[in-house]
Amino acid sequence: MKQVFTSLVCVIVVCLSSPAFGKNQNVTVGSKSFTESVVLGELVSHLARSADGSAIHRQAMGGTRVLWNALNNGDIDIYPEYTGTITQEILSGQKITGMKDIRQAIAAHGLRMSRPLGFNNTYAIGMKEPRANELGITTVSDLRTHPDLRFGFSNEFMDRGDGWPSLRNTYALPQQHVNGLEHDLAYRGLESGSIDAIDLYMTDADIQYYQLRVLEDDLS
Repeated sequence: MKQVFTSLVCVIVVCLSSPAFGKNQNVTVGSKSFTESVVLGELVSHLARSADGSAIHRQAMGGTRVLWNALNNGDIDIYPEYTGTITQEILSGQKITGMKDIRQAIAAHGLRMSRPLGFNNTYAIGMKEPRANELGITTVSDLRTHPDLRFGFSNEFMDRGDGWPSLRNTYALPQQHVNGLEHDLAYRGLESGSIDAIDLYMTDADIQYYQLRVLEDDLS
C-alpha cells in the first residue's frame, strides 16, 4: 500500500530576483511556526551574514501558504521548505515525479530552490505514553477501535492531501472529535489531557520532551 505520510526532504526556496549572499547584500529570511523551520531560518541568516551581508529573520510567520505568498510578493527573499509540501500543497494537481519537475514548476513563479540539505522529515501520529498504554495503542490502525478519541491536528495537516484526509481514508478512522489548531498548541493540549492524539514531525525534539509514543504507520 502507498505510504500515507509523504517524506519531506528539506530545501531552501529563494526568489530569482533576490540578492545573492555576498558583501553588502541584504536578505530577508522567513520561517514557519515550528522549531525546526525557525532554526533553519537562523542558519540561513547566519550564512548570509558570514558572507559579509546582512539578514533579517522574520521568525514563525505562519504556515506554508503564508510563507509561499510572502516569497511571491517579495516580502521575504528566502525560506526553508520541504519537497513533499511543495508537491502535495503548493503544486497539488500538477504531475510532479522528481526534483527536476519541482524546479521547473517553481521557476514559472520566478523561484528556485537549493539542493537538498541532507536530511528529511515525515509526519507521524503521537500519543502520551501512559494514555497509549492504557488503551493498548501502538499502531495507527489501533485508533480505529477507539472512536471517542480526540484528535488535535495542525491546521496545515488538516488540509494537506497527505495529511488528515489521507489518514482518515486509508485507515477508515471513525473519530469525529477532530480539531485544527496551531502545532505548538496541539502539544499543550496533549499534555493537559484535552487531546488524545496529534500530528508530529519526526524530527520534533518535543517527542522526547513530552514522552510521546509515535504510532506505527502499519499500512505503509
